[in-house]
This record gives sequence, C-alpha cells and structure tokens, in this order.
Amino acid sequence: SHHDWFEGRRAKCVLMVMVDDATNRMRARFSEEETTRASYDVFEGWGRKHRLPGSLYVDRDSLYRCEGAASMADQLAGKERQTQFGRAMAVLGVELILANSPQAKGRVERMNGVLQDRLVKALRLAKINDLESANRFLDETYLREFNQRFARKAASPLDAHQGLPRNLDEVLSWEEERVVQRDWTVACEGKWYQRDRQHEALSLAGRKVVVRPLRNGRVQLAYRGQKLKWCQLPGRPVRLKKIKPLKAVRGIRPPAENHPWRRSVLRVGRAVRFGPGDSGQPPLRSGLPASPGPNRGHKQTTSTNKRGHSLVSYQGDISKKF
Repeated sequence: SHHDWFEGRRAKCVLMVMVDDATNRMRARFSEEETTRASYDVFEGWGRKHRLPGSLYVDRDSLYRCEGAASMADQLAGKERQTQFGRAMAVLGVELILANSPQAKGRVERMNGVLQDRLVKALRLAKINDLESANRFLDETYLREFNQRFARKAASPLDAHQGLPRNLDEVLSWEEERVVQRDWTVACEGKWYQRDRQHEALSLAGRKVVVRPLRNGRVQLAYRGQKLKWCQLPGRPVRLKKIKPLKAVRGIRPPAENHPWRRSVLRVGRAVRFGPGDSGQPPLRSGLPASPGPNRGHKQTTSTNKRGHSLVSYQGDISKKF
C-alpha cells in the first residue's frame, strides 16, 4: 500500500502486507517502492516466522506476471514467461494466483485500511520518522501485539505451510543466463566476471551459465547447479587483434638449366636451343613473344595447285641459296 505513513515527516513509501486467510495473521514491512526486493524481504520474513505458504494471492502487477508471449524455445519446451518473483515461487513450490480485481483481494485491502489508521497513529506516538526504525518497530512491537489481538483460530487444524529450504537466500535472488566468451569471461549488467582456470575441463566457452546476484550484494555463477569460482574484472577485457603475417614476395628467377623452356627444338635445317623468353619465332607487333606452332620442327610437304601455278617448297636454309 502506497501511503503517507509518516504524515509528512518523510516522503511517501510502500507497506508490503501479507495476510493469512485461515488465521488472519499479518506480516508487513516498509519499503521505498514496490519492487522485487521488497517482495522478497516480506516473503522471507513470513517464511522465517511461519514457514512457506502453499499459495499466494497477488494482484496483476508486473512484479508477478510477464507481459507478451514467450519465446519460441520456451513455447516448444512448454514453459511460460516468468518474472524473477514468479521463478522463485516456482522453485519453492508456491502457487501464484493472480487476482482480476481489488475486490478479489478483499481481506488484504481491508487490512490496508486498518493499518492506514492504526499504524499511522502508532508511528506518530513512537516518534518514528525513518524506514529502518519503522521496520524494527513492526518486528519487535507492533506485529506481535496486532496478531495477538486480531488473529483467530483456523477452521481446520491442518497446516498447509511447508518447510524452508536451506538455500532460501539463493532462491530469493535474481537469475540471468549469460554466454561464456572464448576468453572465459561473462558479462552481466555492465560487469565482467573471469571464470577460474580450475573449470577448464567443463569446456564452458560458448555455453550458458547462470549469473545470480544475491540481496546481500554477493554474486554467484553456476552451471547446471554447480557453483563456479570467478573474479570480477575492473572493466571490459581488451581483445587482441590477430595480426596476419605478410606474404613473402617471390622474386623473378630465370628457369633452371633442365627446365622444359630450355629444351632443344629441331628446326628445319638446324637445331635451336630456346633461351629464357624465346619462342623461336619473330616477336609480334604487340611486343609479346610468339609461341611455337604445333607442327614446328617437321618437314613441309609439297602442295600442288591444279588450277594455278605450282609451288614447290624449298627445304634448307634459304640464305645459302640466294
């Protein structure tokens, strides 16, 4: 309930209230705002005092239900989107029942009206002006006297409360899944955590781990229920860029003595040995070397033209003839 509980002696705040439907026992705690942490605190106080309830009747605030559709992976797995408070209640086995109207929570709404009258006067008489003193006043004095006066006997002697788990502080926390980078670091909410070398055998690079901030400020990293050792880095780790080696420049070398380019070719009337870049033919006008023809080195055959003059090929070196 958001109200001016201190009658102007400080800013307005929220009183988180829990009421037992069977006995009318009440538990309350002041907080600046209605947050997940405030819900955890009042629920833990109830659990330490009376054990865990079987179900909770809550309003349709965003603290207790998620808007929007679940992801495709959750839909395939048959899971619904959950808030942090809803996840914690699911782990503890406490059913969350969402109220559709304020009238559906008539008992707690009437209790808020009573407290806005009686508790405000009690705080004024006790001269309390801060939240810490007000919460201490509730735990040590007011709640005990209030429950002794207004609590009633349950209609059934059966108690539906359950025992508390040992890791209640870990359950009433915040859990986020994060992917382990290749340098064994995990980032969450602007902070960087370095995984310890002793977990190298788990091969966690590329896998998801749970980052669990607790209410006391501690942080836990867990993988499949196993807690991991880590250290917090002062900032984002610097990733070294890979330097590509320069390719060696190969110099132009003349072919070896036994290279096919240096083979001997039998020309007409003489044997010629090719040198580097020599094709055995005159250079082209373009400046590119000519390539040897497919039939070079063979003797030319005599061709006869029946309709014109006959042409006779000369075999040998023409420079000796003329």
